[in-house]
Amino acid sequence: MSTILRKIVELASNRPSSPAAAGGSGGAARSSLGAFERLPEDVLVQILRLLGPKDAMKTSLVCRSWKSLVSDDRLWISFLQNQDQNLPWESIFFAETHLRFGCPIQRKHCRTVSNEVPELSFMSIYSRRAQVPGAVIIDGGSGYCKYGWSKYDCPSGRSATFLEFGNIESPMHARLRHFFATIYSRMQVRPSTQPIVVSIPICHYDDTESAKASRRQLKEAIYFTLFEMNVPAVCAIDQATLSLYAARRTSGISVNIGFQATSIVPILHGKVMRKVGVEVTGLGALKLTGFLRELMQQKNLSFASLYTVRTLKERLCYVAADYEVELRKNTEASFEVSGEGSFTLSEERFQTGEILFQPRMAGVRTMSLHQAVALCMDHCHAAELNADDTWFKTVVLSGGTACLPGLAERLEKELHGLLPPSISSGIRVVTPPYGADTAWFGAKLISNLSTFPGPWCLTKKQFRHKSRFNLLW
Repeated sequence: MSTILRKIVELASNRPSSPAAAGGSGGAARSSLGAFERLPEDVLVQILRLLGPKDAMKTSLVCRSWKSLVSDDRLWISFLQNQDQNLPWESIFFAETHLRFGCPIQRKHCRTVSNEVPELSFMSIYSRRAQVPGAVIIDGGSGYCKYGWSKYDCPSGRSATFLEFGNIESPMHARLRHFFATIYSRMQVRPSTQPIVVSIPICHYDDTESAKASRRQLKEAIYFTLFEMNVPAVCAIDQATLSLYAARRTSGISVNIGFQATSIVPILHGKVMRKVGVEVTGLGALKLTGFLRELMQQKNLSFASLYTVRTLKERLCYVAADYEVELRKNTEASFEVSGEGSFTLSEERFQTGEILFQPRMAGVRTMSLHQAVALCMDHCHAAELNADDTWFKTVVLSGGTACLPGLAERLEKELHGLLPPSISSGIRVVTPPYGADTAWFGAKLISNLSTFPGPWCLTKKQFRHKSRFNLLW
């Protein structure tokens, strides 16, 4: 025990000596805070906060009064904030109140009506979170994957996604084994030591039997490969759902601007609503980068590689609130690319992102981003699901290109102009809360939960049992 802790025990043991002071009730005296009775409760909580979680727990053994004081939620909320300083308290609270019992979200376990605080013991949550083993996180992505340990501040590395890894003509199982072995080797981690969370890009979009079979085969291949490598527990979950969790939502529309396409995915209580419809446009990060390259070539701007163009897109480009108005402004800006020199762009800065709203500018015949999102919202509204009629009105953006400044505001504006008031009222578009790594942070929320890996993961035994009876999907 620390010196301060020994002093607390000594002062708390300063009992009233006379029967009158004891009030004839030894139990009351045994629960006294001793000399600390004269201090306000807030000051006592501050003292415990300075002691730290381990010594605070020891203090709870002194008497019932100290035990009651130590269980104060304010104390353990502050300890939780210090336990994981890379996640805001709001995200930790959201995860522990909404995601504790797995996916899809079981609403009966979560009392959040009228902002009512669930009945939780944050002291217990702190203790359990401290014992969570952590997990390897692999965010598959559609262009490249991000990987790292759940206790890290951010992903520790990047590689080609498993959908594109190795020889694409090889069987999926061989490609997956090569991919996962490469990631574990780079992280210098043995597969058998920790659970894993794998995010899967939205693919095979519709609800047909063939699409269902393709999704099932991919998931089965992931589980089978990882269990073959002796991973103790596996959680494979849609990338769109993880992005929604990172924005502290369990219902809404997740819009991921991927490498080659953009997916608009309605999610209700953590479950992808494919029957409502997953809309896809033919626009992605690669198309925007290619369009900027064409614009630069038209201006006779020379560059060495597509990497230079992508860097300029990320550093200088933005989405105009009003395209016609922006054309009349002086929008010139410069950026120096290492090894290439300085580049100056003007209208190319906002024309690049404009093809999301006017695809034909780039020669693409597809729905614009706002048309696709509006159509998805219309489907959700018409479906009349057993939920309130606002669940689909939160749109969460994800993907590197979704970080373009002005995109969220422009999309929200276009949706209000395109949809009738009965649907457009209350629409909110959320920028990627963690940039290009938003889905990875959604997985981080899950893998640091006080209940992880329990309700979120399958073990090898559970996988075999569910596969045998065809109950996995």
